[in-house]
Amino acid sequence: MIGSAYNLAIEQRLVTKNPTQGCALPKVEHKEMKTLTADQLSTFFQEARDSGVYELYYLDLATGLRRGELLGLKWTDVDLDRDVLKIQQAISRQNGKVVEAPLKTKNAYRTLPLSADAISVLMQQRRKTGNSEWVFPSPTGGPMSPDSVLHMLHRVLKRAGLPKVRFHDLRHTFATLALQNGVDIKTVSGMLGHFSAGFTLDTYAHVTTSAKREAAKTMGNILSGAV
Repeated sequence: MIGSAYNLAIEQRLVTKNPTQGCALPKVEHKEMKTLTADQLSTFFQEARDSGVYELYYLDLATGLRRGELLGLKWTDVDLDRDVLKIQQAISRQNGKVVEAPLKTKNAYRTLPLSADAISVLMQQRRKTGNSEWVFPSPTGGPMSPDSVLHMLHRVLKRAGLPKVRFHDLRHTFATLALQNGVDIKTVSGMLGHFSAGFTLDTYAHVTTSAKREAAKTMGNILSGAV
């Protein structure tokens, strides 16, 4: 981005050279993606119920929301008549304070359909939140801290005897299971709020490669039967 700005400045004769030319960009380090399997989810949900946090983690795994988006949900964002959820703000920690913040990209602002089970879970959560405007409030009624839900996740995983994963890996779990079960890449990309289906395809190439093998095997069986 800085290099492009300097190139434009050269064209406009504001500077004579681009100091970024010849600079080597650092390699992008991708953190290892870990996901929970369908069998592990059963154990996870049971422990989450026992810990009183089932609704929060169920909704995240049902929608693939980012942590800040999940905590930023207000009851005004939930439309039970149309069975949809609007993602319109996020919660983040800034200068040591838990604050409401706008979403980072225009694609992050989205409306997601809800399954009948997700609606049922939200109705259960509604009965637990009292008069708070937040779907998942803190004990004081305000927005929940992003740190607290991460610590809570690790406690649930440890008690369930499951491997430790990041909160973001719940989002990866949603996407992986959706793709493995036939949801098309563009739909998954839109639900995740990615800026392009190409980015989603690159991120989950390991899943789509497996699906392509299955497609090739299926086509092979169809064609061999026709020969």
